[in-house]
Amino acid sequence: MGVLWVTCENGPLTFRDLQAKCEGISPAVLNSRLKDLRDAQFIHRVDEGYAATPLGEKTYRQLVPLGALAKEWAKVIEVSE
Repeated sequence: MGVLWVTCENGPLTFRDLQAKCEGISPAVLNSRLKDLRDAQFIHRVDEGYAATPLGEKTYRQLVPLGALAKEWAKVIEVSE
C-alpha cells in the first residue's frame, strides 16, 4: 500500500519519481507493485504517469487513520522497550 499512499499524497507520478519517493524500492519490485495495484484497480496510467483511481483514493482515505494509529503505537512500543 506504500505505493498507493505515495501516489495519493503526491498526485500523478512518473515511474522514476515514484521510485525516488518510495525510498529506494528496486525497479523490479516497483513494477510488480504497480502491476498488482493496476490489476486491483487502485492505480491507473495517466498522461503524467501513475495516479490513484477513485477506488484507490477511497482506500487511501480509509488507511490514513490507521497510519496515524500506527505512529502512535510505535511511540508506545518505543517507550516500553
